[in-house]
Amino acid sequence: MNIHEHQAKQILKMYGAVVPEGVFALNVEKLIEKAKALKTEKYVLKAQIHAGGRGKAGGVKILNSIEELRVAANELLGKTLVTHQTGPEGREVKRLYVEESSNIDREFYLSCLVDRTSSKIAFISSDQGGMDIEEVASTSPEKIITTKVDMSDEISNLDCEKIIKIFNLNENTKNQAISLIKSIYKMFVSKDASMVEVNPLILTKEEKIVCLDAKVNFDSNALFRHPDIVELRDLNEEDPTEIEASKHDLAYIKLDGSIGCMVNGAGLAMATMDIIKLYGKEPANFLDVGGGASKEKVSAALKIILSDKNVRGILINIFGGIMRCDVLAQGVVDAAKEINIGVPLVVRLAGTNFKEGKEILDNSGLKLISAENLDDAAKKIVEAIK
Repeated sequence: MNIHEHQAKQILKMYGAVVPEGVFALNVEKLIEKAKALKTEKYVLKAQIHAGGRGKAGGVKILNSIEELRVAANELLGKTLVTHQTGPEGREVKRLYVEESSNIDREFYLSCLVDRTSSKIAFISSDQGGMDIEEVASTSPEKIITTKVDMSDEISNLDCEKIIKIFNLNENTKNQAISLIKSIYKMFVSKDASMVEVNPLILTKEEKIVCLDAKVNFDSNALFRHPDIVELRDLNEEDPTEIEASKHDLAYIKLDGSIGCMVNGAGLAMATMDIIKLYGKEPANFLDVGGGASKEKVSAALKIILSDKNVRGILINIFGGIMRCDVLAQGVVDAAKEINIGVPLVVRLAGTNFKEGKEILDNSGLKLISAENLDDAAKKIVEAIK
């Protein structure tokens, strides 16, 4: 689960990190009213969307007065920002954040994430802050260091020093940076975060280490432990179909292709998407109905797939283990009775009760194409939509 910058900064602040003072609002008048309390010569106005690259898209502005802030806020609120992370459709700005300006001396990059390969927590640090870290990795990989630490109650001073070594700080600012690393680590572990990114992390001319920007993601599987984090969820920043899928406990991610996929199991879903690409087409979604899906869940999944106007065909690929093929088949039939499936539908069933499932589909009156295996299914759906 993602949250906004202003929310991320407040959480970091709770754990001892230094962030600029700021206020947010959903309308301009409230924003101006709150901004008057800030003690600053210049105001930094930031669009709040769940995407990076806001600055290049005009989503970050430095203003010299309340009057300038009012004009800029009116221009920015409701604007659609297109960044490298939003896609060409962009994202509408529905909330604004204003913070005090900072006297920047140097900029750094710092992030913390779960390294699933080593089962450790990885810190990535660079003295090239304020830039896309992917670009730095491509052009100057020597300017990035990765420090992997074992999971424990707290991070050691030795690991902290390894992380910040590339910053080349003096003794005073070095101690501040170590304190920040410990704060981030404590928040990361206690809140079940999956990523914390501070870009840029700055050293001010007053020799203070400050988190000038912040992005935090949380492990959705652990949200039941953190109702305070769940309250920060902004549904305006999420795809409506993904929201609907979450209501039915479906793992769904919308993609840009034309072939809708319904699969049980994440690994099988990935393989299904890969083979569709192998035959020259693109998947319209990732959708895992899970191992023990009911017919109601399957019906909801099919409706969600068909709500995507880009879908020109559907491939259902089920390997019955816990998930019974006859349950899947009945779910498809029930959904078809409620909605018009006006696109080709290819079904491949294998495993538990696949004969019973095939019989239900054969006797349903639906116009569907049966496939013997995954390769056969991919060929048939690609041919059917041509």
